[in-house]
Amino acid sequence: MVRVLLVDDHKVVRAGLRALLESTGRIDVVGEASSGEEAVSKAGSLEPDVVIMDLSMPGMDGVQATRHITEAGVARVLVLTIHDEDEFLVPALNAGAAGFLNKSVADTDLMGAIEAVVRGHSYLPRRAAALLAKRDAKGAASRKPGAEILSPRERAAIEMYVNGFTARETAEEMFLSPKTVEGYLARAKTKLCLHTRREIVRFALEAGLLGAEGEQ
Repeated sequence: MVRVLLVDDHKVVRAGLRALLESTGRIDVVGEASSGEEAVSKAGSLEPDVVIMDLSMPGMDGVQATRHITEAGVARVLVLTIHDEDEFLVPALNAGAAGFLNKSVADTDLMGAIEAVVRGHSYLPRRAAALLAKRDAKGAASRKPGAEILSPRERAAIEMYVNGFTARETAEEMFLSPKTVEGYLARAKTKLCLHTRREIVRFALEAGLLGAEGEQ
């Protein structure tokens, strides 16, 4: 069973999502939160596998809450919102979200997104992946170096990072210390001239390190 925390400031939406997810027999909704502050608190205490995060909430918004949760390493975050990718995709990814999904397709795509995220992958619908590529098309002439300049361990650290693994989880997979993994990540980002999560995800898409929807 996948442990899920639902975060949305509308009680009716939370009830609908709970019913949808629990009907699959594969999801255990361990809690609900109606604000970013409550989401951060409950994520820490309930330790869900995935936090399904709305973005527009009073007080601390979903982007801020996502950043707190992912930096603490307590759960992966899947953004579920009515907002268009054009405005909110990049802030959500920069905050550490492992996936982004519009509520309009929740009934058909939500379970697939959860399963991808809980397996350690990122989940980006094709439109979102295309948007990232389009936004970063400018400046392509001054393209940064490619994956070929990375050592095998630097490449592995980048690949696991974009697929949602924390430094601790990556360290366990690579039989290294978290500090060593962070060192590989830092050197890889320096070599590639990458700084933000958006840039790293875009690089991973182009280098084939992050599968598009349907390949996860």
